[in-house]
Amino acid sequence: MTALLDSLRESFATARTSMCGDSTKIAEREEILEAALKTGLPAARNEAWKYTSLRQLERRNFTAAPLQAPDIDAALLADIPSPRLVFVNGRHSVALSDLSTLDAGVQVRTLSAVQKDEPEALRFLGRRFEHAEEVFAQLNAALADEGVLVQVAEGILSQTPLHLVFVSAADSSDHAWHHRHLIELRRGAVFGLVEHHLQAGDSAHLDNTLVHVHIAQDAVLSHARVQADSARATSLLRTDAVLARDAQYRRIDLELGAALSRHELNVRLEGDNAKLTANGVLLGTGRRHIDTRLGIEHIAKDTSAELVWRGVAANRSRVVFHGGINIREGADGTDANLSNKNLLLSADAEIDTQPTLVIDADEVKAAHGATVGQLDANALFYLRTRGVPAEQARAMLSAAFCHEPLAAVKGVLTEKLARHLDLALQQAGMA
Repeated sequence: MTALLDSLRESFATARTSMCGDSTKIAEREEILEAALKTGLPAARNEAWKYTSLRQLERRNFTAAPLQAPDIDAALLADIPSPRLVFVNGRHSVALSDLSTLDAGVQVRTLSAVQKDEPEALRFLGRRFEHAEEVFAQLNAALADEGVLVQVAEGILSQTPLHLVFVSAADSSDHAWHHRHLIELRRGAVFGLVEHHLQAGDSAHLDNTLVHVHIAQDAVLSHARVQADSARATSLLRTDAVLARDAQYRRIDLELGAALSRHELNVRLEGDNAKLTANGVLLGTGRRHIDTRLGIEHIAKDTSAELVWRGVAANRSRVVFHGGINIREGADGTDANLSNKNLLLSADAEIDTQPTLVIDADEVKAAHGATVGQLDANALFYLRTRGVPAEQARAMLSAAFCHEPLAAVKGVLTEKLARHLDLALQQAGMA
């Protein structure tokens, strides 16, 4: 067994006495943990992990985060308005959170509070993960002790987005936390959600998070995520979303931080006329490794998916992208489009992209494409002839390339995401 898995087993043993739930539930968690430990971490021969090595991670030791959130400088959150729910090193910070401006009909609770007061509301925790490549989901099922439940009542048209803030703070030891979230919109609800993953110091933590998104008939969820974690952090995220009839999911991900970040976005369009827009930017700098996997399943009729992803790899970074679209039998009228374009800015950087399209239905429109290249020489020449210095010209073109996916969101949120992206580009010397 690896040092990582040993340390997680020790964390479970330490936390066992304080776990919520009856002895049967705790025994089920232990059974799941033992199954995950037996499976072990996926290696390169596992197709889903072919381009992402876990050799360095498996040698790491992590301890469970203390039950009390540490203090951080509140100025870090100055630009994040309420309503907001804040976690520091995996723990809820009451002092930094503010839900007073939450719209009526929107319920926001922490997983730890619900476990104590309303355990019957946690049915989503009962999902099981059986495949070898799902070992981190298995570990989450065994170890998750905190998270967020966001539930929007039927017909609620929320005008104020909720901000979920996850801050990593440097400590005397490296911590691991395992969050489990549920985002649930009832019929006809409209809601906005913004995730912020930020750093307060050079933390080398492990964040293993699993998110369930349920969007009922006629509901609309706009979801933005900014991952700007510490350059030494490890971020492993899986999002599983289900869309009912006429539901809409509009999402954008900015992968701007962490030493190793992997996000699996799985979306099932189960209702007729369900619509998905999922765009993203993968910014590789330094020795960063970024791995994003899309698994989009069109199950019902007349569903649509628009996927625009842009990747940049500089220095000695590596960007990995897998865009999988599966149009099931009977999903007639599907319209699915995937575009993954990538800029390779260094001879020492690497980009691996793998778009896949499986069609088992008739009368569909589907297109997917991926490119890897360098900055347009003609565009660079044009800017140089207009007196723009070479470095500035390259930065301008790189920034314009990265901003294209932001079209997935509109209004004030677009401006805020653009500022996050511009800051990351500036720090990387690309703007």
